[in-house]
Amino acid sequence: MFIRKAVITDIPAMHRIRRTVKENVLTNPLAVQEADYIPFLTKDAAAWVYEESDQIMGFAILDIEAGEVWALFVDPDFEGNGIGSQLHDTMVGAYFASGQTELILGTEPGTRAEAFYRQKGWDQTGQKSNGEIIFKMQRKGLHLSSQTPSYES
Repeated sequence: MFIRKAVITDIPAMHRIRRTVKENVLTNPLAVQEADYIPFLTKDAAAWVYEESDQIMGFAILDIEAGEVWALFVDPDFEGNGIGSQLHDTMVGAYFASGQTELILGTEPGTRAEAFYRQKGWDQTGQKSNGEIIFKMQRKGLHLSSQTPSYES
């Protein structure tokens, strides 16, 4: 099992995971299409997948220009195994290592994702018009797991 940078051929697996999650479900399944992933996969260090036995079990994507987490999702069949935490730590670590100082994201209130981000050191800073909580992390507030995930570039 390892984390590697995502490539264009990973998009169908990532999109399948995005469509099958049980939290932060797309209210409009057409709101995110496979083509929407392409810009993020063509930028440096912006997207990662967690893979084991040639199966993608989760992925994380940053919108580097906006300084925002675009996606962090784990296949529901593999939740609870630390995959999300490892993807988070890889994504956030790479972002801040590149010299950036602030990162934001939005997630539904009352979800496991909300609790996860709070545990990871994110600070709630507001609410979007759609009801999502806005979280912010600054480089100084970084809380990564003590286990360093294996990573291949």
